[in-house]
Parts: sequence; C-alpha cells; structure tokens
Amino acid sequence: MRPAVKEDIARVAAALAAAFDGDEPLRWFVPDTRRRYALLERYFHAQLPLFMANGEVWTSDEVPCGAAWVAPARWPFGTRDQLRSTPTMVRVFGRRPLRALAGLRTIERGHPHEAHWYLDSIGVDPTAHGRGAGSALLAAMARRLDAEGSPAYLNAGSPRSRDLYLRHGFEVREEFRLPFGGPPLWRMWRSARLSLDPG
Repeated sequence: MRPAVKEDIARVAAALAAAFDGDEPLRWFVPDTRRRYALLERYFHAQLPLFMANGEVWTSDEVPCGAAWVAPARWPFGTRDQLRSTPTMVRVFGRRPLRALAGLRTIERGHPHEAHWYLDSIGVDPTAHGRGAGSALLAAMARRLDAEGSPAYLNAGSPRSRDLYLRHGFEVREEFRLPFGGPPLWRMWRSARLSLDPG
C-alpha cells in the first residue's frame, strides 16, 4: 500500500465506485441502479483531489482499491473546496436534493469535534475481494495514526465493514439510520495510541 498520486485518481475512483455500487447507504443516496456506478465514479473522481489536498489517499499497485482520509481539523472542507465540488454533487445527488441533504445532515450531526483523522471512504473492487486489501489499507494508515498518537473516526455502512473496523481497533459509538426509512450506519472511533516501535 502507498499514498496515491495524481495519476492514480481515475483508477482509484473506478475502484471506489465499483466497491460502493452495492453499498446500502450509497444505494439509498443514489437509487438509480442503471446509472449508479457512473455517477459514483464521477463523484469520486471529483472528490479524490480534495482528499489529497486535505489529507491522504492510499492505494495499491496490485489491487484496485482506495482509502480517502481527511487530516485533523480539515473536515469539513473549506468553502472554496466545497464550491468547487458543488456541480458534481448536484449531478450525482441532485435528483432527490432534499433527501440527499437530509441524509448528509444526519451523517454529519454525529461527527466528533475533537481533532482526529477522518476515514471518509475505503473500498476494494469486488473482483479483488478476499485478498486482504481492505485490511492492508487500514493497517497502512493505522501505523501513521499510532506514530502520531492520533484518533480516527468513520461511518461504517454495513455489518461486514463494521466488523472489519472492529478488528482494526475501532469501537462503535452509535448506530443510526438514514432518514425516510434508510439503512443503518455505525459511528466508529479509534482512540489515540502511541506506537512503541521507533521504526
């Protein structure tokens, strides 16, 4: 696993779109089955540069995958970045704007205020499932978190992903649901810890 560079954006966007095409919360946000993958690919392609500028994006040369992290005190993105991404957000989520806005507000309502790294998105192309790439992505950033003594936060969108995060030191803070009968998510927190390994 390694930090992504500009040349990786298209490949990582495609991997994340494939990973989230079947994700229940994203299916709730983008119910158009026929167009979901293309819309998500466009969304991630627009957002990944913002994550690179405000945190870290990790990927692999061997497996189509990605993880988008936001550094402490950099979430939410600044006004300029938000304005830059607005056209894409409208294209992807604009068919049901009130529903999308209510969903985003529900998610953001529980975002912690203390300084932390925020894992916004992590995914592996389904064709590469079962090869340990998700765990490897988490482990790569966990080493940095431990070296810095930084906590981390994320929203798990499925019991499977929740259980993966539990194995990597995250704890469930709260289960909540998206509005209008939407699916459950889990707010998860990984406490700060200091690595005793000088390397």
